[in-house]
Amino acid sequence: MFRRTYLALTAATVLAGTSAFAMDKKDIVDTAVAAGSFETLVAAVGAAGLVDTLKSEGPFTVFAPTDEAFAALPEGTVESLLLPENKDQLVSILTYHVVPGKVMSTDLTNGMEAATVQGANVTIMTEGGVTVNGANVTTADVETSNGVIHIIDAVILPE
Repeated sequence: MFRRTYLALTAATVLAGTSAFAMDKKDIVDTAVAAGSFETLVAAVGAAGLVDTLKSEGPFTVFAPTDEAFAALPEGTVESLLLPENKDQLVSILTYHVVPGKVMSTDLTNGMEAATVQGANVTIMTEGGVTVNGANVTTADVETSNGVIHIIDAVILPE
C-alpha cells in the first residue's frame, strides 16, 4: 500500500512539475531578453514595432544574431537602422531572420530553402555544422512558448 501511494505521489509530482514548466516557458521576446546576449536584437525588434508579433501565438522560428553578430556589422550600421526613417529596412532585415512555423534542428536538411516572413528564402546547410545563409548556428533548438530560436553568429541580410 505504501509503495503504491508513493509511486502515485511521485508520478503526480513529476506531471505537475512538467505542466508548471510548460506554463512557465517564455515567448521568443522574453526568452531573448532573459538570455542577456540579445540586447541589440531586442532593441531592433522594439524599434521595428515587431514585439507584439514575436510575442503572439506563432509558432515562429527565429535565427537570432547575438550582440557580437550585430557588433561585427560596419560601424554605424545598427545606429542607422534604428532611426525612424529606416524602419522599413529594419523590418525587412529582422523578418528575414524569421520563418513561419516551428522548425527544429532535426527538421533541417542540407541545401534546404526556407521561406522567411520577409518573403525571400534562406538556405540552410548541414554539412560541417549548420549554417543559415553562411551564418553559423551556434546554439540550436532553444524552445519557447511560441516557437524556437536558433542562435547565429552573424546578421543575415536579404538581397
